[in-house]
Amino acid sequence: MSSWRSLVLRIGENCSEYGGNTDYKDHLETCFGVVRRELLHSSDDILPFLLQCAEQLPHKIPLYATLVGLLNLENEDFVRNIVERIHANLQAALDVGNCNRIRVLMRFLTVLMCSKVLLPSSLVVLFETLLSSAATTVDDEKGNSSWQACADFYITCILSCLPWGGAELVEQVPEDIDRVMVGIQAYMSIRRHVSDTGCCAFEYDDERNQGDVPKDFLEDLWGRIQDLCNKGWKADSVPRPHLSFEPQLVSAKSHDFGSLNCPEQPKPPAEVTGITYGIQKNEAELKYPLRMRSLNIFPSSKTEDLQPIDRFVVEEYLLDVLLFLNGCRKECASSMAGLPVSFRYEYLMCETIFSQILLLPQPPFKPIYYTLVIMDLCKALPGAFPSVVAGAVRALFDKIADLDMECRTRLILWFSHHLSNFQFIWPWEEWSYVLDLPKWAPQRVFVQEVLEREVRLSYWDKIKQSVESAPALEELLPPKGTPNFRYSAEDGDHTEHSLSAELNGMVKDRLTSREIISWIESRIIPEQGLDVTLRVVVQTLLNIGSKSFTHLITVIERYGQVIARICSDQEKQVSLLSEVSSFWKNNAQMTAIAIDRLMGYRLVSNLAIVRWVFLPENVEQFHVSDRPWEVLRNAINKTSNRITDLRKEISVLKKSVVSVSEAASKAQSDLEDAKSKLTLTLVDGEPVLAENPVKMKRLQSNVNKTKESEVSFRESLEAKEALFARAAGEIEELFIFLYKNFLKVLAGPLRDTEGTLHPFPEADEMTIDEEDSPAAEVDNADERPQKSHPNGKETRNEYNVGEKEQWCLSTLGYVKALTRQYSSEIWSHIKKIDAEVLIEDVHPLIRKAVYSGLRRPTDGF
Repeated sequence: MSSWRSLVLRIGENCSEYGGNTDYKDHLETCFGVVRRELLHSSDDILPFLLQCAEQLPHKIPLYATLVGLLNLENEDFVRNIVERIHANLQAALDVGNCNRIRVLMRFLTVLMCSKVLLPSSLVVLFETLLSSAATTVDDEKGNSSWQACADFYITCILSCLPWGGAELVEQVPEDIDRVMVGIQAYMSIRRHVSDTGCCAFEYDDERNQGDVPKDFLEDLWGRIQDLCNKGWKADSVPRPHLSFEPQLVSAKSHDFGSLNCPEQPKPPAEVTGITYGIQKNEAELKYPLRMRSLNIFPSSKTEDLQPIDRFVVEEYLLDVLLFLNGCRKECASSMAGLPVSFRYEYLMCETIFSQILLLPQPPFKPIYYTLVIMDLCKALPGAFPSVVAGAVRALFDKIADLDMECRTRLILWFSHHLSNFQFIWPWEEWSYVLDLPKWAPQRVFVQEVLEREVRLSYWDKIKQSVESAPALEELLPPKGTPNFRYSAEDGDHTEHSLSAELNGMVKDRLTSREIISWIESRIIPEQGLDVTLRVVVQTLLNIGSKSFTHLITVIERYGQVIARICSDQEKQVSLLSEVSSFWKNNAQMTAIAIDRLMGYRLVSNLAIVRWVFLPENVEQFHVSDRPWEVLRNAINKTSNRITDLRKEISVLKKSVVSVSEAASKAQSDLEDAKSKLTLTLVDGEPVLAENPVKMKRLQSNVNKTKESEVSFRESLEAKEALFARAAGEIEELFIFLYKNFLKVLAGPLRDTEGTLHPFPEADEMTIDEEDSPAAEVDNADERPQKSHPNGKETRNEYNVGEKEQWCLSTLGYVKALTRQYSSEIWSHIKKIDAEVLIEDVHPLIRKAVYSGLRRPTDGF
């Protein structure tokens, strides 16, 4: 990398504000001097690289803006080109709704204004353009209030710029910025409060705060900005390197930015109903998602020194680093640990990362990414961060009963993976008291599921060794994952044993599927019946494939036709799944893998899997095990992914059809044009049309090829659309069938618990001594409580939610979680689901779970 590139990329990293010991003024001057010299022959390279750095390292934007301000003193044309490029990039980002780019470019423009590169009036015009679009959107007469997510995003962008430039705007254009603030206040008065009930990590928080409705994200940010305004726009978390160069920068020429156009939002439907409003609202929230939801894990004393705006700014820094440095985890951890702030922020950093892991409806990245970042931060800050993470785990564990079911699953997956990177070391004795809780208590189930996931990541004996400090917890370990082969001993039916041995020999002799099917149809089915045949064949083939995942796949691929022959209808497929579950009853992971592969090879349908999940023996586990839910999630994922893939393929094909159609039209036009330009010549004294046979043949051939391509692409598009229509029908049938099964199994328990079903335990039912709470002891060097609780009875001695009530709470939580996860597909079929499932006599708690998952308004819209 050339020296100027390295300097620009690493700008400020040795400065005290970014964890180094160099003065940023010296660093900026050095960088400016090198870049100024390189402008003479590398300006075309410097401009895009500088913009790329500013966009993808936004926590360094104040330094990049100051550098551009210094360059503006020497080369106004170069800086004018930068401003014009930003204008084009911002307009393009607005047109397609690229939220991250819009937000970062607006911050860059704000800091460029501070460095005298941009006219303050231009920035105000930009703010007012976004404000006008937002106000129009939420206006019931002129706009489309279902797209409030877009309007809120625009206002968020304006507000998030003010910590970086509010002081300069108030100083230079006080009346203009006052007009913007009044406009935002007016917008806040007409927009609708956004309830996060469906996407809140902790369930029933709104119910606990009845009478004191918590602020939504924009209301909270507006309050922070007003607080910042009252304190003179001073934010300790925002570096202001331009102030050191203010005597020079003040003489620079500021540039105009030009106007921008916000895209028009979709028109409201002709008939506005709850469904049409909800569909458009869901579309808007997918395009303009909320970036984060604050997760207050630690007591306020841990972050009480932070000003409200500083918390927001640091969260922005952290989220930016996580977003733009996701391809390099080491660099990401290093940047997160060296933000340009003068106070400790380990607790806030931990809360921010966990807020992303538990972000609903889904985090920006796969959970493995956050696992690696936390691991690298623990290594980068060994004296501080590991204890903070341990404290967060303890605090979340104490509130696990209130945690959303999907968040609970994510926390289990993260925690087990995290421990696998640290030799599975954890002070399990602190949680040994869970054995005194009922088997359905969320804390006990959490420990049980973490241990089960750890076994998947290691092996049984290793995990047993890891809980030596609390040997009683061995009771919660899963059984050793050995197969449960029905014919391993000679104590069963002798005939079935002999048939299994014979089939095993046929497989070892590599007989074909056709030969085995012939043997089954002539020998087993006539004498033993289809049920025995299914049991013998499935158990034997699973046993042959039990050595490894590869063996299992090989067996399914080679003898899938045999399984398909004896499991031709849905009822037999359910029996097949029961045999798989019985064979792998000691290994939940292999159960899920085997069923997933069977569905992948179309040997079982998604409806058969749903029927199996709702068998009584699985329904009994809904509140104590993730086993049936994992299988169900895999089945729905496969069905949903097929729809998603078909949508992408159809979109690509439509673009191809348009492209090849234009090519065909052009080829035909070229041919017609060539024919019209034929000239007359004399042959034997007679005038005839003269042509170039080679050229005409080439043009005709091009016409034929493009037409053939057009026909081919159109046929492919029709075929994909037919597949999509069929897949859409399948997923609609799946969700209707799924909801009907939920209604069926929930009807009785909800009726039995009427009046006793509480959404969360009362305060005196699960007492936690705040003084001894591990969350308050995270500064401890080894993170172990000072007071020993061998069985936890001093602080957590009971869980007074009955089993039937807990079963209802868990199942309703999964109804909401599954609805939320696949809300886009469900909204596509909501009319039929309403007509066949969400009918009038549906229990209100079931309706509430579905509506919360869809974030669907229950009254009015």
